[in-house]
Amino acid sequence: MIDIHSHILPGFDDGAVDLSESLNMARAAVNEGIHTIVATPHHQNGYYFNPKNDIEYHILELNNKLQEANIPLTVLPGQEIRINLNIINEILSGIIAPINNTRYLFIELPSWEVPIFTEQVIYEIQLNGYIPIIVHPERNRKLAENPSILYNLVNKGALTQITASSLTGNFGKPIQKFAHQLIEHHLTHFIASDAHNITNRGFHMQKAYNIIKKTYGTEIYYMYLENSKLLIDGQYVIRNEPQKILKKKRIRRLF
Repeated sequence: MIDIHSHILPGFDDGAVDLSESLNMARAAVNEGIHTIVATPHHQNGYYFNPKNDIEYHILELNNKLQEANIPLTVLPGQEIRINLNIINEILSGIIAPINNTRYLFIELPSWEVPIFTEQVIYEIQLNGYIPIIVHPERNRKLAENPSILYNLVNKGALTQITASSLTGNFGKPIQKFAHQLIEHHLTHFIASDAHNITNRGFHMQKAYNIIKKTYGTEIYYMYLENSKLLIDGQYVIRNEPQKILKKKRIRRLF
């Protein structure tokens, strides 16, 4: 199994605080059946600035430590970029770290809103030859209130990734329900852990995939597995035609 979103790099953000915790996360990942994981430290979210060169250097170090500890896990470079108006400049200056040096970029929205410049930035990312992946949209309050916003972004070429813990209910039933709606309406393309530690923000990947297989069948199950492999290989992923989610009454009470 491949996990395309994690905070396993030690001391980079609100994920693993040190090497010991990174190794414990790596062992937990292997126990989940994960053999390859993408480290995606936060970048430009108001707290953390993690440029590509720093990420790649420390991933090399972490992979060496994993080998020394006989942990069969490979860590690949990535970055969780908070959406901002300077993304294109950072791409051109080599600060941005695409997933495993492909054309895919993780884009994070604030939890409570969708900035007014979001559609323009998503368009400019694609104009420059990159493919934006909006991470954990099911945890964004504005998208829950107005799912047509996400539909429009996906319909115009953006991809999305939902969190395993959202599907398993660890973030609560309202977020779990919205995550399922995104799957049902073909508005998401990847499942990933977004793991930060092994206590309250763990992996939950096996359980999430079991839920997908039981609820949506083996075709959807294997699509998500294959998409993660296609992503890190820099190939085009499988996409189904997106469908609009009708706005529900009292949806503001979801969060």
